[in-house]
Amino acid sequence: MLPQALDSGCRIGRHIMTLFLFTKSDVLTTLLPVTLFALANAPHSHPHPHATRILEIIIWIWIHLLKFDISNQIQDPEEDKRNKPDRPLPSGRITAQNAADVRWLLVPVCLMFSAMYGGQTLASSACFEALSIWYNEFGGHKFALSKNILTAVGYTCLEAGATIVAGSSPCLDSISAHAVAFSCAVFATTLHAQDFKDEEGDRFIGRRTLVTLFPTFARISMLIGVPLWSFFLSRLWNVDSICSIAFIAYGTVVGGRFMVYRTASADKQSCKLYSLWFTIAHLLPAYWRFFYST
Repeated sequence: MLPQALDSGCRIGRHIMTLFLFTKSDVLTTLLPVTLFALANAPHSHPHPHATRILEIIIWIWIHLLKFDISNQIQDPEEDKRNKPDRPLPSGRITAQNAADVRWLLVPVCLMFSAMYGGQTLASSACFEALSIWYNEFGGHKFALSKNILTAVGYTCLEAGATIVAGSSPCLDSISAHAVAFSCAVFATTLHAQDFKDEEGDRFIGRRTLVTLFPTFARISMLIGVPLWSFFLSRLWNVDSICSIAFIAYGTVVGGRFMVYRTASADKQSCKLYSLWFTIAHLLPAYWRFFYST
């Protein structure tokens, strides 16, 4: 009996790890920033959301990410064999057919889970799925413009839905709506920061991104865009002078790195620093709510 239980536990643990590996690369770039954004942006009747609500936020974001990542990674497993061999498909942890089964099973799961929090959350989930199909199954990721637009709008759907899950109302209030809109604008104009580390692989398979099509312009846009957004967001959320200077200075360092350091390893580090900058930007609505919200 005990050996069977241990064997079952090992198999279950392996399956859970397989699912996690589909989303591993998105933990710092999406799961963490969106979770913090939802907690910072959501209006609460109590200043500290209950611990169970935080867990619900993470689960809601993660299952949507999992669904998207599986859909994305089954499109071209050969690319991952070259760039990311530790992912579940190239490493042989799961077959493409079984992964596809999990992907489509997650569609009703995500919709039903979202419906528990109201119509806007359900709409965010449904919109995210439609964008996911467009991005992956219909090839929206193959073109620089559609890739950026679909990624930014999809990210916005995650933020809107997670914010409602985090809050005490089934709808976004005006501050939350403004925060989601500006977050979409920031992400749409800077998300190619994540493409620099994959430039070699994208060129190998012929994927057209801003980084592969206009590499110099892409780096200049980071050099200028990140500091400008840092300044604008600091003013938008009425951040005090000391914090504003620190945030703008950090944004300047992040943007400058993309221009100065251009090796593959340097781009990976710059992407991590950009993710931290983007995460900090997601916390600014909480600053406004704490000091100025009545």
